[in-house]
Amino acid sequence: MDISTTASLEPSERAVGVPHIDRPLHPAGRWIFLAIIVGAIGYAGASILFDTAQAGEGLATATFAFLALALLIALGFEFVNGFHDTANAVATVIYTHSLPAPVAVVWSGFFNFLGVMFSSGAVAYAIVTLLPVDLILHVGSGAGFAMIFALLLAAVIWNLATWYVGLPNSSSHALIGSVLGVGFANQILAHGGNGTSGVDWGQAQKVLSALLFSPLIGFVASMVLLLVMKRVLRNPTLYTAPSADSPPPKGIRATLIATCTAVSFFHGSNDGQKGMGLIMLILIGCAPTAYALNRTMPASEMPAFTASANAAATAFRAHGGTVGSDVGAARVVLTHALETKKATGPATYGAIDTLSHDVTARISGYGSLDKVPAAATPNLRNDMYLLQGVAQFVTKDKASETIFSADELDAIGAYQKHLEKGTRFIPLWVKVIVAIALGLGTMVGWKRIVVTVGEKIGKTHLTYGMGASAEIVAAFTIMTADLFAAPVSTTHILSSGVAGASVASGSGLQTRTILNMVLAWVMTLPAAMLLSGGLYWLLLGVVRASAG
Repeated sequence: MDISTTASLEPSERAVGVPHIDRPLHPAGRWIFLAIIVGAIGYAGASILFDTAQAGEGLATATFAFLALALLIALGFEFVNGFHDTANAVATVIYTHSLPAPVAVVWSGFFNFLGVMFSSGAVAYAIVTLLPVDLILHVGSGAGFAMIFALLLAAVIWNLATWYVGLPNSSSHALIGSVLGVGFANQILAHGGNGTSGVDWGQAQKVLSALLFSPLIGFVASMVLLLVMKRVLRNPTLYTAPSADSPPPKGIRATLIATCTAVSFFHGSNDGQKGMGLIMLILIGCAPTAYALNRTMPASEMPAFTASANAAATAFRAHGGTVGSDVGAARVVLTHALETKKATGPATYGAIDTLSHDVTARISGYGSLDKVPAAATPNLRNDMYLLQGVAQFVTKDKASETIFSADELDAIGAYQKHLEKGTRFIPLWVKVIVAIALGLGTMVGWKRIVVTVGEKIGKTHLTYGMGASAEIVAAFTIMTADLFAAPVSTTHILSSGVAGASVASGSGLQTRTILNMVLAWVMTLPAAMLLSGGLYWLLLGVVRASAG
């Protein structure tokens, strides 16, 4: 049932406060929209051809077509994310008449674009690290491509389904559920159902905790903030429904526009990174020579890299690690350490020392990452990924504090950051096309979710105070999550903030909508997991059948 089309306000309230959201788009707007899409696709294609040519890696026509399809699906996820999630940011300014609906969505889309462009990229790899180690190491294999298509398609399907019925569902929730579903299915298919080590459940626990607690924070903080505002700011205009289409007083209007801007910006900075991480996996799989290593690292940084590698090796040798000659055996040990999250003991330290010595010698021999030949790129990237992952685990493991001194942990941490810089990067053009997809998505299909947030959470019309409290809390919560590289849901935070503000205002909640929202929140993870796991199984079967 489409809950966004059912009237929830009394006729008198609807005549007074509900904004006009059905104004048609100017014909010129459609042409501008289309021109931006065509330009972005052309820019992405040209950037890929330029990068691969610079790296000496020519792409076959079939590979380029496959890459283009994968990128279109990934950008489709960000586009859907835009009109699904960011509708929450504009609902308050639209329903308080702070901005006309067309202006609000364009404004929000622009600041989503800026949020993506100024993002750090840390959240992108927080999502990627949820995936099974063997799929990340072999992302260019048939299983790797099946993984990418399965999780992207599952997230898009669930997002579209919940958007169709007007539910403020979380795109982040859907994507993380899809990632976990692929990891779980991979474990079952690869190892006959022996446990769940295919998923990094330690990292998943951190991510899921952020998704669980952020809406609770949104509800409680918005409720408390509005109650405080009522005690401190006694202007009754703040707490009454807007009349007709008249805009709010200037100060209130400026506050609401500012909070909408902040939510849009931080939504872009957090959610845009999720698409970036997936696009980088696609690029690494299809064009490893150009994208598996950060070829923009200058040769001048190589001496610092070598020094950090030697300092880390000294720390590991001091606790039982010895340089060996069997690099293959070292890879096996470190892969197992990443899968089991047990990176302590002389055997692991020795494997780190052996592989690190080999990687450093190879990079020094080439002179810089930019000069690594095409044939050597995938193996070097995988070895650096293994070393970075294990080093990161050592620095964060509490047990390491009893084994290594503070100086030794600092040396290992510095080495880990150098390895990360060499393998975790996002080209500017990837940021640009993700920013465009998210920004344009904001301007399409927003009405269903806006109506739900604006009319169907509380029993009375959204007031200025309710909108401001929900937006302020959402902006600060997402900003904090961004600083800690925690993927959170704009939808859950802001819609729960509106619910908390509704309770504080005394208007109460519409039970049916709240129950539907809670149901979508509870069902998203298992539904996305089932979808992605099933799609992965089907696609992997197709890959194996074609290979056989």
